[in-house]
Amino acid sequence: MSQDRVALKLSLMGLAGASIEWYDFLLYGTAAALVFPTLFFPATMPPFVALMASFSTFAVGFIARPFGGVLFGHLGDRVGRKRALVAALILMGLATTMVSFLPSYRTAGVFSPLALLVLRLAQGLAIGGQWGGATLLATESAPKSRRGLYGSIAQAGVFMGVLLANVAVLLASALTTPQFFMSYGWRFPFLFSVILIGLGLFVHFRVEETAAFLQLQKPARETPETKHSRSPLLDALRTSPGRILLGAGVLLPLHAVFYVVVTYAVAYGTSPSGLQLPRTTMLGGILIAQLVAAPVSVLAGALSDRIGRRRVIMSGIAMMGLCGLVFFPLIETRASVWIVVALTMATSCNAVAYGPLGTMFAELFVTRMRYSAMSLSYQLGAIIGGGFVPIVATALYARFHTNLWIGLYILLTSVVSLICLHSLQETASVELNAPLAAATRPR
Repeated sequence: MSQDRVALKLSLMGLAGASIEWYDFLLYGTAAALVFPTLFFPATMPPFVALMASFSTFAVGFIARPFGGVLFGHLGDRVGRKRALVAALILMGLATTMVSFLPSYRTAGVFSPLALLVLRLAQGLAIGGQWGGATLLATESAPKSRRGLYGSIAQAGVFMGVLLANVAVLLASALTTPQFFMSYGWRFPFLFSVILIGLGLFVHFRVEETAAFLQLQKPARETPETKHSRSPLLDALRTSPGRILLGAGVLLPLHAVFYVVVTYAVAYGTSPSGLQLPRTTMLGGILIAQLVAAPVSVLAGALSDRIGRRRVIMSGIAMMGLCGLVFFPLIETRASVWIVVALTMATSCNAVAYGPLGTMFAELFVTRMRYSAMSLSYQLGAIIGGGFVPIVATALYARFHTNLWIGLYILLTSVVSLICLHSLQETASVELNAPLAAATRPR
């Protein structure tokens, strides 16, 4: 089989895994905005307090993500990218499916939110390991001239996951009465996550290991540089701390914009204390935005093969910073067409930067510690840039009664990101299949 065919097959597997994995992780965010405040918390709680409590359980998933990156990154660097990815997929499938069986607070009392918290922690661990596995599955076997393209196919799984999550919630909402949806209808999209367990088993038995990892396993004269460490993560922290931190800084606005769109904007647009728009207006707008963003991310990845990763990513980040200032004024027109424009614009700008990002992260680190280092960098950026955004945004709006501060926050994170990205050199010429391959050190 040609290298391109192998790369395409692995990229599509990465896309499938990422799509369903992110479907699971983000389905929770949608439910946290629409269902969980009334279902898993006491009825005596004021709506604002219940929403903040629900978003707090959402944030717990982000706290677990770096630990998932460390755990699955270690597995990925020591026993293989494929095995680590399979373990992450199965863990996510089990945790999300179990959410569908949780009793309400009225039935089980405090056990209900506690169980929800534990399962959200499991989701966070799984997503912390999934991203690195899916990205490396797509990039480490790809030809150098099309590495950005194949890597971006797996990256598009995030947008497909959001699309699938919103389609599932819209269908469950449309096919049931409001009362049935709040009690049982929301559970069906979570139950469908059992498919992820089957996909994990399929990857385990039918998908080959990446070329770069197999190259690392070939017998060779051992040197201090090629010697296997018992802890790839400690190697990464010792040799590449600057790249890990700079990579996390690059990610700040991508996560901020992403979670403002898929969680806070939904809650603000539909809640009694917000715009009181129909649920279908916000979820439908997000669905359209993801349909546009998925191909945009792939085109951005392909473009990065021609003009370099940094130039494409910088363009997307700069556009996100400006977009943050007009996003909420467009949403607050309450006009469906402008809501769709705002959501599509924000998500597409995000996609321009996100498409080549996974490939660039893979190119920043050497093969023997690549999974650990890139996963930790990505998840640190996620917890700082995205995990607490719904809580912070909700609190800011409650305090100032305006979303201007959220737009300014997005602009600030974009400036920080551009500074971090400027400190990293171009990586597109790196040879990933060499055990010592890595981009030059940050300036």
